[in-house]
Amino acid sequence: MKVFLLKNVANVGRVGEVKEVADGFGRNYLIPNKLALLATPSSLKTAEAQLQKERQEEEHFATELSQIAKQLEGFPITFKAKVRSEESLYGSIRDSDIAAELTHLTGLDIIDKGKIELEEPIRQLGEYEVAIRLSKDLAPKVKVTVTKEE
Repeated sequence: MKVFLLKNVANVGRVGEVKEVADGFGRNYLIPNKLALLATPSSLKTAEAQLQKERQEEEHFATELSQIAKQLEGFPITFKAKVRSEESLYGSIRDSDIAAELTHLTGLDIIDKGKIELEEPIRQLGEYEVAIRLSKDLAPKVKVTVTKEE
């Protein structure tokens, strides 16, 4: 049986490929789980159109992310914090604090604490560069400054 793969299937193939599979595997697993379509001329046209649309959406999303990355590169964020002694903070500045401040300042709601690459919370006064992981190859760095609260 020939099927057109709608999703990546381990040990079978990748999205968009036409593969020959066992009849039972195709009928009982791939097609009911919407992992593949029976490879007829009409289904191939429909699936190709759908894949083309998804690729265009991915390209559009990638261009939006690159514009956001340009906007965020070098963006300054300032935190005022209470200081204990010798530049040591009472609390700390965490990734969630940075994400909330970035969302507040830029209005971008796609930034959450999971995208902030902060090895450990900031516990000292000073300037830090913090990367924001927007995608696997886009990570603009923002400038975080922690100053003493008066």
